[in-house]
Amino acid sequence: MAMEVTQLLLNAQSIDGSVRKQAEDSLKQFQEQNLPAFLFSLSGELANEDKPADSRKLAGLILKNALDAKEQHRKFELVQRWLMLDATVKSQIKSCLLKTLSSPVPDARSTAAQVVAKVAGIELPQKQWPELIGSLLSNVHQLPPHVKQATLETLGYLCEEVSPDAVDQDNVNKILTVVVQGMSSSEGNNDVRLAAIRALYNALGFAQANFSNDMERDYIMRVVCEAALSKEEKIRLAAFECLVSIASMYYEKLTPYMNDIFTITAKAVREDVESVALQAIEFWSSICDEEIDILEEYAGEFTGDSDVQCSYFVKQALNVLVPILLETLLKQEEDQDQDEGAWNIAMAGGTCLGLVARTVGDDIVPLVMPFIEENITKPDWRQREAATYAFGSILEGPSPDKLTPIVNVALNFMLSALTKDPNTHVKDTTAWTLGRIFEFLHGSTMDAPIITPANCQQIVTVLLQSMTDVPNVAGKACGALYFLAQGYEDVGPSSPLTPYFQEIVQALLTVTHREDAGEGRLRTAAYETLNEVVRCSTEETATLVLQLVPVIMLELHNTLEGQKLSSDEREKQGELHGLLCGCLQVIIQKLGASDQTKYGFMQFADQIMGLFLRVFACKSATVHEEAMLAIGSLAYACGPEFAKYMPEFYKYLEMGLQNFEEYQVCSVTVGVVGDICRALENKVLPYCDGIMTQLLKDLSSNQLHRSVKPPIFSCLGDIALAIGQDFEKYLMYAMPMLQSAAELSAHTAGADDEMIEYTNSLRNGILEAYSGILQGFKNSTKTQLLIPYAPHILQFLDSIYVEKDMDDLVMRTAIGVLGDLADTLGSNAGTMIQNSVSSRDFLNECLSSEDGSIKESAEWTKLAITRAISA
Repeated sequence: MAMEVTQLLLNAQSIDGSVRKQAEDSLKQFQEQNLPAFLFSLSGELANEDKPADSRKLAGLILKNALDAKEQHRKFELVQRWLMLDATVKSQIKSCLLKTLSSPVPDARSTAAQVVAKVAGIELPQKQWPELIGSLLSNVHQLPPHVKQATLETLGYLCEEVSPDAVDQDNVNKILTVVVQGMSSSEGNNDVRLAAIRALYNALGFAQANFSNDMERDYIMRVVCEAALSKEEKIRLAAFECLVSIASMYYEKLTPYMNDIFTITAKAVREDVESVALQAIEFWSSICDEEIDILEEYAGEFTGDSDVQCSYFVKQALNVLVPILLETLLKQEEDQDQDEGAWNIAMAGGTCLGLVARTVGDDIVPLVMPFIEENITKPDWRQREAATYAFGSILEGPSPDKLTPIVNVALNFMLSALTKDPNTHVKDTTAWTLGRIFEFLHGSTMDAPIITPANCQQIVTVLLQSMTDVPNVAGKACGALYFLAQGYEDVGPSSPLTPYFQEIVQALLTVTHREDAGEGRLRTAAYETLNEVVRCSTEETATLVLQLVPVIMLELHNTLEGQKLSSDEREKQGELHGLLCGCLQVIIQKLGASDQTKYGFMQFADQIMGLFLRVFACKSATVHEEAMLAIGSLAYACGPEFAKYMPEFYKYLEMGLQNFEEYQVCSVTVGVVGDICRALENKVLPYCDGIMTQLLKDLSSNQLHRSVKPPIFSCLGDIALAIGQDFEKYLMYAMPMLQSAAELSAHTAGADDEMIEYTNSLRNGILEAYSGILQGFKNSTKTQLLIPYAPHILQFLDSIYVEKDMDDLVMRTAIGVLGDLADTLGSNAGTMIQNSVSSRDFLNECLSSEDGSIKESAEWTKLAITRAISA
């Protein structure tokens, strides 16, 4: 087989499907029968200069894919499989890989660089392959430039794959030294310089200590800025990408370099090719992001104890930065694609301008208004569009007091431009700007509100008229209407949109039937807007919402009828199913919550459920998710009556709980189990064995995405609350699982912000499970079954209190669980709580909380504990 591997690899790239399939099957068989020989033969193929370039490249790619995968559970399997290989075989493979870095064939070198990094990602954290970095560093000092280039590329990939704590500081220093030297202009070879600067980009996470050293940081920054002025476009681009990353990672170290960086970025934005100019703008967007985060976190109040001080780089550069960004708005492309995903210098400049507005607030307005006034009526469409874009970009950040008088003057002009401007780009941007006005200034409480009874009809008329325009303009008009409706969400019994409700709904439904509704997400925008109009409607239009039910049901019914579809048509149909299920979900929530319409709505429940079950039979993950959410709403609306649908629906519920691959579907299904428990209460009992079996299986699986675990724990609480003491038979399985998860989530020392956030969601799920179980058993004859678990629950509460990193939600749930313990177990828990110093301290902290809901829970808990102690 080893002799034939070259031909198999070539055949696997054949244009003849049958030849290709046969070769792929043979390679798979070789891999399954003798993995060590398979991997070794691939590495040998990659290293062999006598072999064809195509077979070598594919050998390297297959080798790389044998070491890594996107799915976590699959990646774990591949890592374990590599670690279990015979040491001699691994050594031979690694030797072939390192040898290939010297190959004169660029594809072979580059593929080998990626595979070396994948192996390093597995072995370095295990303290294996200690000689790797040393041998790579010695390679860099070799004379042939292509060897240097490949080795620097490898170091870059290695830094991307390996966590900084897997490499000691001495080796980090050596890596950074050779990388920065390779970037220097004294390095004559541009391929080497480019590889070096790309390597630095990946190595920045390793450079914490080096950026804290003034001399080392100065050297790195000098070489990066020097590279940003290189004659080679690729080198300039890579240098600006480094600057963007440095802005995010080392913001607090940038003060000495900002004058130089401003000069370099300004020159790039005005004079360089678009790809480089975009990165130069991105640098300032990153600086804005950092300053917005800092200003929001500290609310502008900095002390010597603050982790990060705001350097106000944007404010200092404002007078020169804003004119540069305004210039970019005039660089639109005549045929630019205005769909989402299109990106050019004008869009980047507008986005950055918006971030600058959020960073500096009112200070931006006087700098932008002259540009708007000068260009808004010019004959050249570019100037009108740029002025409109500038206006829309600065609407988030400055105060309503500053913006409202300007918007009140501009609104009539904008409404007129939306229907009368001859240029589509201008109308597109005008509709977007109107959406921004309604999003950020709708609820202004000034004496001069933006939307009045006098102009509301004109606004609605213009937006509905624009929905007949080309797809991009129509989509943005839908978006503007979305925010207009959202602004009236809590206006009370009557809304200014009520007189136009039927007209709006009809116009949106007409948009969904347009032949070009598939362009520019137009159909999606129309349904999302329809959903928002329904969600924010008042009791006055409840009967009109009820009339919408058979209309949407018929739409869904029609899409489920008919002929066999191609895969492309099936995908489009699946998207439409998802939109219609989402629309029904919002309608069900609206009607189910209203006494006025609930009875009328229930006449449709059987038909709606029938349609949802037919949608499930289509087996599309996205639709499955939307239909499942809609069924959760239906269960809430139907209450105990939902029980009649369970025999037929249960198999789909089980399928959703088993769906590891599309974990969002699994997560949504878990949430729907909770909805069903609340609706059916103890009528859910006949299905609990199957549901509990699947939930416990999910928790035990290493294939399950971690984000699904918190809702599963919470769901255990929903089940216990629904079936009360009948949860007894599940206690011996559920409680040890909760205990083990509680122990893992109690300690977060050294965790990053993302991990702490996840841990808190996990804790909250565990606490909700405990709360549901304790409340479910309250007043039953079997409360004594919970007594053995009480010390563990109390220990969990104590440990998360001691950690001092729980968020407000966890704090509220935790103090509630302490009360549930006392309330359900009485004197059995009272003594334990009384003897726990942490519990007393925790209760006192919650009693003095500024959060009203935490304080309220704490007061109830205090009463429950007092009753338990005196019982």
